[in-house]
Amino acid sequence: MSYYYSWRPYVSVAEKRLHAERELAKLKKKGGSVSPVRIDGRTIARSFWGQAWCTNLERYSDYENRLPRGRSYVRNGSVVDLQIAKGEVAATVAGSDLYKIRIAIAPVRAGRWKGICRDCAGTIDSLVELLQGRLAKAVMDRVCRENDGLFPSPAEIKLSCSCPDWADMCKHVAAVLYGVGARLDQRPQLLFVLRGVDENELIAGAEQNLSQPKATLNSAKVLDSGDVAALFGLEMAETTSSSTEPKSPKRRGASAAATKPASRQSKSPATSPIKSKHKEVTPVRTTKTRARRFLAVRDKRADKSIAAADKRAGR
Repeated sequence: MSYYYSWRPYVSVAEKRLHAERELAKLKKKGGSVSPVRIDGRTIARSFWGQAWCTNLERYSDYENRLPRGRSYVRNGSVVDLQIAKGEVAATVAGSDLYKIRIAIAPVRAGRWKGICRDCAGTIDSLVELLQGRLAKAVMDRVCRENDGLFPSPAEIKLSCSCPDWADMCKHVAAVLYGVGARLDQRPQLLFVLRGVDENELIAGAEQNLSQPKATLNSAKVLDSGDVAALFGLEMAETTSSSTEPKSPKRRGASAAATKPASRQSKSPATSPIKSKHKEVTPVRTTKTRARRFLAVRDKRADKSIAAADKRAGR
């Protein structure tokens, strides 16, 4: 029976879902790669990129009359296969028949993409945050901006469907466009594949900042030991004079007191946190005088011993 001059008979939602399941089973039986769009509940897209894609579609007046029927189709599971590649979306939608849809999307112009990367330079540090949409609102507004953002405009989209509907955007095409938004919930990187750009270029600005050589330190900005002590409230240990001044040579005739080790009560410098005062040393002149006196007394006693011996011998 022909329906070209009359409306097709009404098909319930349950019948549409059953028909879609049958067509999906046929496609799987043929052994082809099938990727259906599954919607849980009435919300088509839940993540940032999926919602942004759907919002971009709905803000163009060219699509507003056809989009509502597409939402019902994608919710019913009628999009039994959806494949996204560079510059193209290929899908199969189960309606009264099984229809083939092709959506060609022009790649982002080089100057437009460079402008997006330039405006976002230094503000995107992580690819994970970018794909999850967890960035500053100003950054995401720039990426999603109308006419010069990452999303396509109607002039950049070419639609094709095998159904007999004369309109460029039939309900099957609208269902596929919403299906793209649902697919971006699962794989947001497909948006960059579809537009023919590399998402890593958006974080290239941050990587270049890290790769730049660090400037040499200014000597005027380096703190000396006195500034460090004042900054942290510490008492820095003084540098010993032995590191800068040569040791004085040892002199002969020094008394035993000069070389006598420190008493047991005084702590050694290695174990004491506080440096002791300089040790008192007997002057050199006093040491020589004492030695001369000792030698004079010894010689005088020796002379007396010799005189006493001679007297006893009768000399």
